[in-house]
Amino acid sequence: MTTVSIVIPAYNEEKGIVEIMNRVLAVRDALQAAGIAGFELLVVNDGSRDQTRNLAEEIAAQSPDVRVISHPINRGYGAALKTGFAQARGDLIGFLDADGTYPPEYFPQLCKAAIEGADLVIGSRMAGTDSKMPAVRRIGNWLFATLLSLLGWQRVTDSASGMRIFKRTALERMYPLPNGLNLTPVMSTRAIHEGLVVVEIPIPYSERVGRSKLSALRDGSVFLQSMIWTVMAYNPVRILGIIGLTGIIVALVVGLGLVIARLKGITALTPWGVIALFFGLVSGVTGISIFAFGATFNYLVSLFYNQHIRQGILGKPILKQPLESKFGWIGFLFFLAGFIIAIISLIIGIGSNDILRMWFYLVGSALFILTGAQMIIYWALMRVLAELSQRNANAHHDLEIQ
Repeated sequence: MTTVSIVIPAYNEEKGIVEIMNRVLAVRDALQAAGIAGFELLVVNDGSRDQTRNLAEEIAAQSPDVRVISHPINRGYGAALKTGFAQARGDLIGFLDADGTYPPEYFPQLCKAAIEGADLVIGSRMAGTDSKMPAVRRIGNWLFATLLSLLGWQRVTDSASGMRIFKRTALERMYPLPNGLNLTPVMSTRAIHEGLVVVEIPIPYSERVGRSKLSALRDGSVFLQSMIWTVMAYNPVRILGIIGLTGIIVALVVGLGLVIARLKGITALTPWGVIALFFGLVSGVTGISIFAFGATFNYLVSLFYNQHIRQGILGKPILKQPLESKFGWIGFLFFLAGFIIAIISLIIGIGSNDILRMWFYLVGSALFILTGAQMIIYWALMRVLAELSQRNANAHHDLEIQ
C-alpha cells in the first residue's frame, strides 16, 4: 500500500503553523479513501526566532504521525524542504507552505494523480478559479510558466507552486535542487527535462497569514536565472538556438532591404542605411556563432549525461537530421559563394578602376566567407564530439558481435 509524507517548511510562522498543521492532519481520512495507507507530517523549523518550533512540537507531542525537525540557523526554504525530503519515509512525498495560502484539503486529489501514474503532481494556482494571488505575482507566475512551456515544450500553468506531491523514486532525477525559494521552478524545469510525467491539479489560493517573505523583483530574477541555467544544462540549443536564429533573421531582413535598394539603382547609403548594415553584419555573424555554439553545447551535455544528443530547437526535430549535421556542406557553399563573389568583384572593380562601386558585393562576400568558415569549424567540432558520445555504444556493439 502507498504511504505519503507531507513536509512543511516553517520560518517564523507562529501565526499560522498551528492552523496549517491541524488542517493537514484533518485530511488523513480523505487520504486513506484516495488509496493512501500510511501518513506522516514533518515540520522543518528553519531556525525560527519566534514560537514556531514550540507550537509545532506541542502538536507533535499529541500525534505519533507528526515529527518536528529543527535547523539551528535559517538555511533557506529549499534547504528546509530537502531536510524534510531526506527524513521522509513515504512512497510519496508532498509539501506545502506554512502560511495558509495552499489548501491541504486537495492533497487527496494530488495523491490520487500520483498513484495513477504521475511522477510529479503540481497544485496549480493559475488553473484554479478561486485565487487571491496579488496581480504582480500572478503576472510573474504566468511569465515563468509560459517560459517553461516554451523551453520544455510541455504546457505548464504554474511552475513555482509551493504545493506538490511526487514519487520518492523521482527525487533522485530532480536533484540537485537549490536551497532558496527557487527550488520549485527548478524542480519543475528538471522534472520536465528528465522526462518525468508531470500533472497539474487546479487548486484555490488564499491570502497568506503574516508577512510575505517573497520579493517579486529580487526573487523573480532568481527564478528566471535558475530556470534558464537549468534548461542550459539539459538542452542549450533550445535557448541559444532561438537567440541565434533571431540574429540570423535580422541579418536576412537587412540584407533583403539592401538588395532591393541596389536593384532600384541606389548605390549610396544614408546614415540609417549604414547603421542597418552594421547591425545586419553583427547580427548575422553573431547569430550563426550563438546557434552553432548552442548545438555544440548539446553534444557536450550529452557526453556528460552519457545520453543521446537532444536535437532541435522545438520539442521534436523538424528535419529528419538536425540542422547542425548539414553545417559542413552548407558552410562550404557559403564559403565558395563568398569567394567567387569576391574574385568577380575585385576583377570588375580593378578593371574599371572604380572599385568603390563594388563595396556592396565585397561586404556580402566577406559575410558569406566568414559565415561559411564558422559553420565548417563548428561542423568539424561537432563531428568529433558526436564520435566521442557514441564511442562507448559502438564499442559495446562491436564486442557483442564478436
